[in-house]
Amino acid sequence: MSAAGRRIRKYPFDMHELDVSPLYARLREQEPLSRVQLPYGEPAWLATRYDDVKLVLSDPRFSRELAQGLDQPRLRSENTDDGIMGMDPPDHTRLRRLVGKAFTARRVERMRAEVKARAGELIDTMVEGGGPADLVEQFARPLPVSVICDLLGVPYSDHVRFRRWTEALTNDETTSGEVLAEIGPELDAYLGELIAERRRNPTDDLLGSLVRARDDGDRLSEAELISIAGPGLLTGGAETVASGIPSFAFHLLTHPDELARLRAEPGLMRTAVEELLRFIPINTAAMFARYSMEDVRLGDVTIRAGEPVLPALAAANRDPAVFDDPERVDLARAKNPHLAFGHGPHHCIGAQLARLELQVALETLLERFPALRLADGPEGVKWKFGVIVRGPAELRITW
Repeated sequence: MSAAGRRIRKYPFDMHELDVSPLYARLREQEPLSRVQLPYGEPAWLATRYDDVKLVLSDPRFSRELAQGLDQPRLRSENTDDGIMGMDPPDHTRLRRLVGKAFTARRVERMRAEVKARAGELIDTMVEGGGPADLVEQFARPLPVSVICDLLGVPYSDHVRFRRWTEALTNDETTSGEVLAEIGPELDAYLGELIAERRRNPTDDLLGSLVRARDDGDRLSEAELISIAGPGLLTGGAETVASGIPSFAFHLLTHPDELARLRAEPGLMRTAVEELLRFIPINTAAMFARYSMEDVRLGDVTIRAGEPVLPALAAANRDPAVFDDPERVDLARAKNPHLAFGHGPHHCIGAQLARLELQVALETLLERFPALRLADGPEGVKWKFGVIVRGPAELRITW
């Protein structure tokens, strides 16, 4: 079956708090490749089955680079440069290899004590101020931004500026284009200054390493360097974790049995974070369409060459063909090949760091606040559904 005559559904589907639209399950069962229309760009195919999503994410017949210059499906009005996310191998492989050295599992694990100390400092400040406190503003946002800033070697005095840029890059207000027009050049100029400083005074931080790769081997262009250090790490490395922390905390605080189990069995923290990553979608919708390089048959659908496909990770992560009882949270789930960080060449390069930050954040909250609870109840939580991420905009807690 081709796109002709297919019903085109408005996308994203309805969202409420952390829920996944039931339409995903119906489509996965009845119409696993369906036609959808995002607010901007051309219509696309939406893949909802786990196996189809994995294939679209990893099969070289589907291209990210082909999307550049096209009216690709998107949430915001501007069709912006996707940087490293808009590349295919071999260019993508070259850049990923350079940056990947900073995010190996061994190197990330060595950061655990430092991240734990930073989380503890933020909790100390919250306690000194007295409750209730906004977990988003006082803990969830500053923690991952400070970690990324430390990786890049951004002076502590500029961390607040980076928080503002990070929020602007993923906030609803960027759909107007006005904030992007202001923030983009501002961030690029700041990074340009840091890069110039690294050339004058070389450092061992991530930015210093990237500058050496640019200058010594001419393996990174100036634009590539800024793209990786700026929107790539800020959006992917900070804002997703900043949304994940309060989202996971809200889920646990509204499911007392799960919270009690995690308190009683702290050794479950790693599997618990994996399960929460599977169950709770951080992204507003399926994004970063892959364009078919040739006609590809998926089930009863033929994706024609040049057509975009959106991989729905939220739907794939609840596919009963892969996950036992997928609509139930099991904090001890042993088999959990979720796709929260993607799959294939564009699998999130900072996945190990994000995991560590989420583990440390929840560990620290539970350790320091034995009586942690929502200050205003579930109904008092304010929510955001931004152009990239979703989750609590304000989550007041008390202890």
